Amino acid sequence: MKSRYIFPAAHALSRVIAVLAFTGAFGAHILAQTTPGGTTIQNSASATYSDGSGNNFSTISNTVTVTVANVSGLVITPDAGTAPSPVVGGQTNARFTFRVTNSGNFSDQVRFLAGGQSIQLTGPATIAAAYIDINGNGSFEAGTDIDIYTNAADALSPSLAANGFVDVIVSTNVNAGATNGQTVSVRLGDAANDNQTADNSAGEVRTVSGGTANGQSEAVGDISAAIENDAQLRVSLVAPAGPVALNSNISYAMEVCNTGARDAQSITLTNGPAGQNSGVFIIAPIPVGTALASGQTFPAGTLYSTSPLAMSPITQAVWTSTAPASLADVRRVAFSVGAPLAVGACSLSISMTVTVTTNDATTPIFEIVDAFANNSIGAGITDQSGDTVSNAGDGNADFNEGAQPGNVDGNGIQQLTILQQLGAVLLGPAGQPTATGPTSINDDYTNRSLTTGIAGVPPGQVTTAGGAVTFTNTLENTGNAADIFRVTVPNSPAGFTVEVSLDGGITFTPLLGSGSFISVPIAFGATLDLQVRVTAPAGQTVLQGYDTVIRATSILTPGSFNETIDRLYTGFLRMDKAAVVTNGTGVGGANAPVPGAEIEYVITYSNVSSAGGSGNSMLTINNLVITEDGNAVPNNWGSTTDQVAGSASDSRGGTITGDAAGSTALTDTVSSIAPGQSGVLRFKRRIR
Repeated sequence: MKSRYIFPAAHALSRVIAVLAFTGAFGAHILAQTTPGGTTIQNSASATYSDGSGNNFSTISNTVTVTVANVSGLVITPDAGTAPSPVVGGQTNARFTFRVTNSGNFSDQVRFLAGGQSIQLTGPATIAAAYIDINGNGSFEAGTDIDIYTNAADALSPSLAANGFVDVIVSTNVNAGATNGQTVSVRLGDAANDNQTADNSAGEVRTVSGGTANGQSEAVGDISAAIENDAQLRVSLVAPAGPVALNSNISYAMEVCNTGARDAQSITLTNGPAGQNSGVFIIAPIPVGTALASGQTFPAGTLYSTSPLAMSPITQAVWTSTAPASLADVRRVAFSVGAPLAVGACSLSISMTVTVTTNDATTPIFEIVDAFANNSIGAGITDQSGDTVSNAGDGNADFNEGAQPGNVDGNGIQQLTILQQLGAVLLGPAGQPTATGPTSINDDYTNRSLTTGIAGVPPGQVTTAGGAVTFTNTLENTGNAADIFRVTVPNSPAGFTVEVSLDGGITFTPLLGSGSFISVPIAFGATLDLQVRVTAPAGQTVLQGYDTVIRATSILTPGSFNETIDRLYTGFLRMDKAAVVTNGTGVGGANAPVPGAEIEYVITYSNVSSAGGSGNSMLTINNLVITEDGNAVPNNWGSTTDQVAGSASDSRGGTITGDAAGSTALTDTVSSIAPGQSGVLRFKRRIR
């Protein structure tokens, strides 16, 4: 049998010719090919033969290998497409959805140019956002979807298998002034057709991988949307200017007109009663500081909601056809004014009255009403009162209108009613102007203690040095207008000096006598912290409180004033010690201090500072550590007595160390002692 031999050069040449022929055919019919790039195609022939003498033989040829080339391809659809729905002037987030498909025969990515350059828009609209909708839910989610409009660098799609795709969504805002007959067109990419060789043009969308048989590919898609005139709502509100008295009523009048060229259609309140929850609605939020007034008669179909204003009035708030038992619980009222509301038509004027419930006339009563409907293509439209622009609403029927109301940012303007204003004042401890003392709001207090001149001074003795304490008092304007308050010191201990600071303690002004005062201007409802520095001379009895009375008086209403007490203590922890001898030795009397008798030491500790009232700033003893050292001069019980192990106790559960045989010292740690509270430490020593 003869052997076979294939020349290597001929073998290699046959492989190259096969690859070139295949890729040429692939480029002409890219969508018809399904064999993945990189696929190896092998072929060898076999034969049988005989030598004529009855001997049969078989043989095979060499194997010819053909590797399928990677061929790029890209298709964007639709081409010359039409948006599913027309758009109307003022419509926001009108979406144009493109499908970008890898029509190549291998996995590849798609490149979108930086800064939204791959997207072109023509017509009366602007691009709001553009992104690759990775999870296919139709909305942008940061961290999941890929921004291709504000991207600082080129954005790449995930790797797409052959015939795999991603959807690209371009969201647009149609100009409010857009008119019927105009068109908004969005183009993704700038190629002449799909499956074009990429040329690095300024607006292209192209594949990423290089080294393909045909280079990188680019494609193009475009969608247009017609603009139609549609329904336009304009809601108006009449509100009194005021001033009105607290607890009185405010009456409003409201109506809505359709200023557009198409009928305004019904919108549905998702959580309203069936049969009454569809129509064109005016929704009036109940103003802050008021309640819906009783005794009113509203048009048929009126609905009430007690849901928080933070909830959407259309999709989240719950509506009922009857008012709740407590009208104070009503948060919104919805008035059905038609279904549909015809072109050029206006609703009847509707009246609504609220009762002022706030006790603070600083802030006027604000009201704004919203109108809701659908336009002819089923899109929700809304308007808010206070301006002359139709369909300028934020759709929330609350009082969150932003910093630029009205025509500037697409919502309305709240209308206000001024309340009558009176002067009033509260003065109290830091952050607690409403504090009350043991008997009234004029004896609330702030307790603080000197740190000088009290160390080592036993009860009943006097301080060895003077000292100063700075108190913080909060003054609140509880009146209904800006006011100026006179701060005075009607009473202070003899020999004490009092100074007041309005700038956080940088500068102080002395209040020298009954006619001395400081003027403090405070805006409506505002507060101001006063720093009051009280200086006490030496020679004050320790463990005592010394009162300085601070008064603030309204200039608008001189009969309105409030006082607070800044109480300076000369120390506030009192300790009293006693000893009880118990003799069980049989020698001497029952209380004879003979060797073997036991001495129980009793230490009573107490917080002597005042308590009572509410909101007052009190002195609490924290981290109290009582030390009993038998060897500290003048103590000598450490060398003359022995510890009775286990005898130590603290009535407040303090942590005691040293209660063991042979100990000559004990410590008792108590976490805190409130004003007026006390505790007792006991331990026993046996006389040697």
